[in-house]
Amino acid sequence: MTQSLTPPTVPPAFPDHTQLPESDGTFANNFQEHPQSILLTDSLETTLQTLHPDGQYAIGQDCGIYWRETDPPERGAEAPDWFYVPNVPPQLDGQYRRSYVLWREYAVPLIAIEFASGDGSEERDNTPLSRLPEGATQKLGKFWVYEQIIRIPYYAIFTIQTGELEVYNWVNTRYHRLEPNDRGHYPIDLMGVELGVWEGSYQNQTMRWLRWWDSEGNLLLTGSERAKLEHLYAEQERQRAEQAEQTQRDAIPQLLAMGLTVEQVAQALSLSVADVERLG
Repeated sequence: MTQSLTPPTVPPAFPDHTQLPESDGTFANNFQEHPQSILLTDSLETTLQTLHPDGQYAIGQDCGIYWRETDPPERGAEAPDWFYVPNVPPQLDGQYRRSYVLWREYAVPLIAIEFASGDGSEERDNTPLSRLPEGATQKLGKFWVYEQIIRIPYYAIFTIQTGELEVYNWVNTRYHRLEPNDRGHYPIDLMGVELGVWEGSYQNQTMRWLRWWDSEGNLLLTGSERAKLEHLYAEQERQRAEQAEQTQRDAIPQLLAMGLTVEQVAQALSLSVADVERLG
């Protein structure tokens, strides 16, 4: 008697990292967002100290900007991946900020930046309030809120997968997409800096990153990069000093052999008599 075997049931494959994005706002979309925010903030520190010697500014990362009271509250808020607010205290009543509430503040963010993990359609969503049906549960378009409600002067969308950067400037009640300058950067005139894409390694990830440049096109460095540069300069200076000393050391016996006195050699080499005797 022949028995038929039932083929085993194969369970579906476990989803991979691209199939498990955040959907409720509690998770970051990717591993780049956190270091990207740090890179933007760290490299801007010296510029912000110049712009705000009194320390009156705030930087938010994935923090809510509340622009209307709703139920639930998050429907009346947007949380840019990175934003900068000039001329406001970094703390309120001695407490660290947990959100930015527009109806209790006196300044809007100067720039908001979104790191798009997808194709950027969510960040470009221009759905206005008038198109939402009565009792709608979906949120308004992020682009529309930034443009028409909060009116942030500069809005940037960085599509991580492609490295594409879009920068918009608020003029005459509308966002106008900016064209890059000859360096491929976007001037943020109110900050005196330029925003652009840099390819390199940061925090063990080699990819395209958003970076700041000054108005002359010089890359704004992080604290770690400045420290490495200073170490390099110090090493070069040490090598130059050693080379200069060796040159003087070689010259002393030649000058003395010519019949010059120690005092004359010291004068010729801009050294003290003691140094000539030490090096010779």
